[in-house]
Amino acid sequence: MKKAFRIVAAVSLIVMLTGCGFLDSYMITPPEDTAQELFESGKESMTDKNYSDAVGFFTKLKDRYPFSPYTPSAELALGDAFFMDEKYEQAADAYMEFEALHPRHEEIPYVLYQIGVSRYKSFSSIDKPLRHVNEAMEYFNRVKENYPDTRYAKEADAYIAGCRQYMADHELYVADFYWRTKEYRAAWLRYQAIADEFKDLPEVRTYSLKRSKLSYMRFQKGSSEAVREKEQGSWKNWFEWL
Repeated sequence: MKKAFRIVAAVSLIVMLTGCGFLDSYMITPPEDTAQELFESGKESMTDKNYSDAVGFFTKLKDRYPFSPYTPSAELALGDAFFMDEKYEQAADAYMEFEALHPRHEEIPYVLYQIGVSRYKSFSSIDKPLRHVNEAMEYFNRVKENYPDTRYAKEADAYIAGCRQYMADHELYVADFYWRTKEYRAAWLRYQAIADEFKDLPEVRTYSLKRSKLSYMRFQKGSSEAVREKEQGSWKNWFEWL
């Protein structure tokens, strides 16, 4: 009798706990956030400058709900989150993915511009290869050619000028290296090429022309001395033979 009573009591307790939702919290998986909830959480994180959290929300949204109407906005916002977090490589990748998926989207002028800025900001030093600078120039020129009436086309001008300066500084770095190592022929040719290529940068052109002349003079002097030493050496050898 007592055993039956305990069983009835236990069953009653389980029913009561179930009715209160106690077991649900432990045994039933909570529903996933909707696409809208993930998007709103991501935007809130952006407002609070919690960019890594925003990346997480936007990534979940596009992975879980690839066909949601919120997904394109999340894909674009993902690039913005990386950009604001100064992770420019990831930002460029996200923007480029957006362009590939939505080539006719109304935000494409902005996306192309942001790819250019991201690549521009990824460039670290003039002694490094110019791949990022060249890519930045490509995207800025695309904005100007395809969307000339947008604000991004106008803002691209300053970055194009910056890219040109980076390119010139890189070339000068190489030419100056030849000068310092007394490779005057290589320095002369490099400085002359810089003067021809960067006529839009007066200071660079003036410096390059001056260095080009000096390099040429030292190259000619070195060549003359080498010839003279060779000739003198041959006469000396002839006299020694006598």
